Amino acid sequence: MAVYRRGYDRYQGPITGRLSRLLVLPKYSWRHVLQQRFVVSLLVLAMFYPLGCIGFVYLSNHVELLSDFGSGIEDFLQIDGNFFLIFMNVQGVCALVLTVVSGQKLIAPDLSNGALQLYFSRPLSRAEYVLSRLLVLLGLLSLITWIPGLLIFSLQWGMAGWKWFAQNWNLGLGVFIGSLLWILLISLIALTCWAYIRRKIMAELAILWTFFALNAVSEIVNNVLDVTWASFFNPRQVVDQIWNGLLGITPESGRAVLGCWLAVLVMTAVLLAVLRRKLRPVEVIS
Repeated sequence: MAVYRRGYDRYQGPITGRLSRLLVLPKYSWRHVLQQRFVVSLLVLAMFYPLGCIGFVYLSNHVELLSDFGSGIEDFLQIDGNFFLIFMNVQGVCALVLTVVSGQKLIAPDLSNGALQLYFSRPLSRAEYVLSRLLVLLGLLSLITWIPGLLIFSLQWGMAGWKWFAQNWNLGLGVFIGSLLWILLISLIALTCWAYIRRKIMAELAILWTFFALNAVSEIVNNVLDVTWASFFNPRQVVDQIWNGLLGITPESGRAVLGCWLAVLVMTAVLLAVLRRKLRPVEVIS
């Protein structure tokens, strides 16, 4: 249409909200992820340990059912910070495995097929694009981390009463915040690896290397050079220390909880900066 004819009228109809536009990508990504049988099988397997924890909570509040095993069984059936720390460690490993096998097609195909131009030509910024991809992993990993964790906490609260809740309310908050922190960290590491490494197997190995290799390197540096600051570069140890602080468990010597929080903030900022640099609709070569 020629501009001089002035036949163009601005759209006057209803405009979708920012939240509804943001949820378009997660909506179809969740559908695609849950169509993979292997991912669904991992989700089912990851539910077995929470079911065992529910049975443990029931037995801890009905010790009379195990009276034949002796009086020491009461000390074993304790629902405290150590119980939830073990739960978060087990489910954290499951979340890492699920992230590696489920999210490879979140961002790599968009870069390979040049789809970023189509996304960013809409009212969608780079920050919103990254957030939409994070929401996919957040929704998926929440099913096996903080949601069953809070369910177990609520079950224990209902059986033990308000007195137990008044003394241990920090456990539920710790499970929620600690799980979200772990999900955010592994999701950013995974998205960054998938953005820079196109081959699936190499990207998966890079994600696992980030955790296991850095753990080995930090242990070697600590033992050989006798320094404790090296552990701040290990995301697994840093998050584990934060979990100890959130659950009221005495932190290990040498790594302050505040320092671990700062280390996580630095890691998050670096990962976001690296990821933002890669997500460009056009690459200008001078």
